[in-house]
Amino acid sequence: MILVIGARASGKRAYVESLGYAPGQIADGVLDDKPVLYNLQTITMADPEGAPALLECLKTKEVVVCDEVGSGVIPLEKARRLGREATGRLCCQLAKEAAKVVRLVAGIPTVIKG
Repeated sequence: MILVIGARASGKRAYVESLGYAPGQIADGVLDDKPVLYNLQTITMADPEGAPALLECLKTKEVVVCDEVGSGVIPLEKARRLGREATGRLCCQLAKEAAKVVRLVAGIPTVIKG
């Protein structure tokens, strides 16, 4: 599995497509049978308590893409803070399991594992 992280609009989708994945192979914010999950943070923000249970399912994906959500101003709303924390913790677990971890900044990929 490849974990791709980066800020919103940092070129993550274009990077995944450059790996040979067609737009029809990319699930956007939903768990289904497609090989690529894009916008993992959408799922974890919706149900922070259920985020740890996603790990086994996510390990079967070829590519998992997630926005970096831990930077910037800490939200006042408790639900958003819990969602950010759940997303970060899940990404840490995914990074341990991933064969490769790529971080994108301004469209430039940097391999930080693998």
